Amino acid sequence: MTRLRSRRACLALMALGPALPARAQTGKPIRLLVPFPPGGATDITARVIAEPLGRLLGAPVIVENRAGAGGSVGMAEAARAAPDGTTLAMATLSTHGVNPAVYRKLPYDPVRDFVAVTELVRAPGVLVVNPSLPARDLAQFIAYLKANPGKLNYSSPGNGTIGHMWGELFRSSTGTTITHVAYKGAADALRDTIGGNVQASFDQVASSLPHIQAGKLRALAISSERRLDMLPEVPTFREAGLPSNNEPSWFGLVAPAGTPAPVVARIQAAAAAAVREPAVTARLLDLALFPSGSTPQSFAAQIRDEIAKMKKVAEFAGITLD
Repeated sequence: MTRLRSRRACLALMALGPALPARAQTGKPIRLLVPFPPGGATDITARVIAEPLGRLLGAPVIVENRAGAGGSVGMAEAARAAPDGTTLAMATLSTHGVNPAVYRKLPYDPVRDFVAVTELVRAPGVLVVNPSLPARDLAQFIAYLKANPGKLNYSSPGNGTIGHMWGELFRSSTGTTITHVAYKGAADALRDTIGGNVQASFDQVASSLPHIQAGKLRALAISSERRLDMLPEVPTFREAGLPSNNEPSWFGLVAPAGTPAPVVARIQAAAAAAVREPAVTARLLDLALFPSGSTPQSFAAQIRDEIAKMKKVAEFAGITLD
């Protein structure tokens, strides 16, 4: 059995191509599963890093969207994949923090079924509203909600997503009443907010930014350590008086449990190098995504911490999903 595992590890390393840095793509294609629909921040991040990651690994990285059940469908597929380094998945605060906190049953275990590879980026969130709403800033929005209890809705990319949790945390921390409307991804959630079918949305800046810049959505506050260069007039939640809503989201890479440690180390090194390439860094920063590239050990600890945090939020807000 030990010899068999060693042989599999060697084959996996060979499939990923020559040692870094790679110049030609000669290895077996690598699937990068995105557990959400195209157009959201997770999908955008995957597509930005796919080419440089594949180039550095010497194997093409092919992005595949597997949406459904708040990311559970895609993550379950990733968990079942062969642990040979040819399947990776985009883990998010939703899939590896929120889902285990809010779903009674999950088709995957975020800790047991995966090996943490690296955090790729930090992703600030944003509260946006339809421009027709008579609220120019966060204080006015809260006052408007309190004057119209139960009359407004907010959209999120789906039940159990980080957008949902941000919305419920906002509701509980402000003492306001606003109804959650779940969509199948950020693109649909934002489209209905732009169209006025819902009045507000909690989303990542990366997917909302083009609509904010086009004047189709009004940004009221962001969850970030500091203001963003592309949205200098938008305060952080901490600045606006809601420090509990100031935690950003994140996206990272995970591999199926059992993926050999040398393979994980090589993918981590390539991913960390990819997000730090000047052109990639510039592109990510343009999207309000902050490059990371953490170690597998620190990313694994981060995932465990996030699960504990999200369980407290879910219990406080009474969120339980089937």
